[in-house]
Amino acid sequence: MEFSMKPIGVIHTPFKEAAGMPIQSSRSTALGEIEVFPEYVAGLESIDELSDLILIYVFHEALKSPDLMVKPFLDNHEHGIFATRFYKRPNPIGISVVRLLERSGSRLKIQQVDMLDGTPLLDIKPYVPEFDIRAVEKLGWYGTRAHP
Repeated sequence: MEFSMKPIGVIHTPFKEAAGMPIQSSRSTALGEIEVFPEYVAGLESIDELSDLILIYVFHEALKSPDLMVKPFLDNHEHGIFATRFYKRPNPIGISVVRLLERSGSRLKIQQVDMLDGTPLLDIKPYVPEFDIRAVEKLGWYGTRAHP
């Protein structure tokens, strides 16, 4: 089974290459802007009543043939791709939680960007703490790694 998706917009950021780009949105203060394509602008109704958004996007610069074992940025050991947030994935889909600063028509000013400039945006969802925060019991390799 295959799926076909098309972007609803594009994410503009100051990051033209991966070097120097934050590795998680929670570790970023960088500003960016979402440009929503005209046919999807009606879907932005009431979005300015939110402070935080979940962005779902395509790692458009990722390799097409990922390894299933990877060494993530925050560890020196290999792990299975599905136990990491490494960007070279079988389906190059990324997620980030960002702060919405302002809406102006089809454009959203955001903060905490951690993606490359020109990233194709697949979807926007509201970040709702009641749904999105939970206590975890185990953090796997991340919880047991040596902290630099």
